[in-house]
Amino acid sequence: MPEASFSRGAQHPPTAVPRADPPPSPTRVTRATAATGPTGLLASLAPLLTEWLPRQRWFAGKGRPVTGFALVSATELLPCATGGTTPGLLHLLVRAQQPEPPGHRHGSGCGHRRGAAASDCYQLLLGVRATLPPRLAPALIGRPSSGPLHGLTVYEALLDPRLATLLLERLRMPGTLGPLRFLCEPSAAIPSGLAPRLLTTEQSNSSVIYGDTFILKLFRRVSPGTNPDLELPLALAHTGCTRVPAPAAWFEAAPPVEGAGAGPRTDPFTLGVLQPYLADSTDGWQLALDALTTGDDFTEAAHALGRATAEVHLAMARTLPTSVLRRPQIEHLAAVMSERLDSAAAAVPALHPYRAALHTAYEDLAALGRAGRTWTAQRIHGDLHLGQVLRQSAGGGTGSDGAGGEVHWSLIDFEGEPSRPLDERRRPQPPVRDIAGMLRSFDYAAAVGGHDSPPDWAGRTRAAYCAGYAEASGTDPRDEPELLRAHETDKAVYEVVYEARHRPEWLTVPMSAIRRLAAART
Repeated sequence: MPEASFSRGAQHPPTAVPRADPPPSPTRVTRATAATGPTGLLASLAPLLTEWLPRQRWFAGKGRPVTGFALVSATELLPCATGGTTPGLLHLLVRAQQPEPPGHRHGSGCGHRRGAAASDCYQLLLGVRATLPPRLAPALIGRPSSGPLHGLTVYEALLDPRLATLLLERLRMPGTLGPLRFLCEPSAAIPSGLAPRLLTTEQSNSSVIYGDTFILKLFRRVSPGTNPDLELPLALAHTGCTRVPAPAAWFEAAPPVEGAGAGPRTDPFTLGVLQPYLADSTDGWQLALDALTTGDDFTEAAHALGRATAEVHLAMARTLPTSVLRRPQIEHLAAVMSERLDSAAAAVPALHPYRAALHTAYEDLAALGRAGRTWTAQRIHGDLHLGQVLRQSAGGGTGSDGAGGEVHWSLIDFEGEPSRPLDERRRPQPPVRDIAGMLRSFDYAAAVGGHDSPPDWAGRTRAAYCAGYAEASGTDPRDEPELLRAHETDKAVYEVVYEARHRPEWLTVPMSAIRRLAAART
């Protein structure tokens, strides 16, 4: 989502282990007892979750009915007592089963077998009380009519400050509880007593701010493997890079134990990351809109942001594996982009008139591969836009971001595009993909900010950003127009599908870029 401001926030290293392993509380709601029989935990919660889950902003399967649930794990973080006023806290990993989406292609990372129901695994934190106080009424999920929670009230736990505080305490004193493992960086100092508040902005995950000091990002749709929002900031912190807030603590879930012959055990699920909260910062999206409203120049800020992006790319290339894209990889990349365009055109008829012209962007890229052109691939941010960058200013000015300047840009939210499979998001890619995402974000800002001539404002800002990137990296993305156009086209096609599904009134923004890119044969 190119314009939204996401949370301030992140494979643990081999040396990262729990500092202490306190005796866990009894996990009385276990996978075995919860899943058995019609009165089991999951069976009793299923009617409630069928209604509640699709209404959540982070639910990925909108527009398709939920046909069933499968329990991955259930853990009591706080006992769910049947009497008294103390709330219980239940952690669930649940697979929501749905029909395949139209045009779905099976492959690595799709999460299900051909002919089987599609399923995504979701992390749920459920509060349990005998009676819900009025202040928590918006958190209500429902009252199970059977099972171990019969007669109790189940609600979204993150809206309950008492339960949100308990989650921070688990991260302060790492250890293992059932399938859950809480870990902490040895140098991290996490104080107790930090008041929590749940962010209510639209996100593909959930974030809790603790006392304007830390932010906990909880991944809602989870997969086996290390989430890049933990892996990349941790790796960058170990290089001394100051452009990305360093993870202080995180937690994960062991993969479920499958039956005999099920194959090798999968990797743990990354569930949440605690990072410093940059309370004195403003995200780039808001800064751009403010500049558009007041008529202030944004090119200096964009130039500094280009430098910051290049510094992060260089740090990732130094510390993480890179590869070289040769003819087979380049032709495959172009073919995948072409397939995405065809799928998008099938879903959004407005793309049809431009389909042939847009395909030339990918054909030109493949032709360069056949001619012997190569590019370096590395780990990248994966979903870079103005909502994923924060600017801190010691003096509140709009000065430079160089040595001794007042302004400092930080990059956040390295999860990548959540709709893509995790293994794809962790794959090395050309850095220009991040650059294309930011250039598209400038177009969004110009359109939404109401500039008299959005192409002029976006053009100046794009040029300043690329110049800043070239200054820090030694490589100007504009010097490889075929590569840049292909990635910008791929991003704009993604935006068309997103806006058509979620915000039809914004569809004109990416469609304007589609028309420009279709006419821009390099």
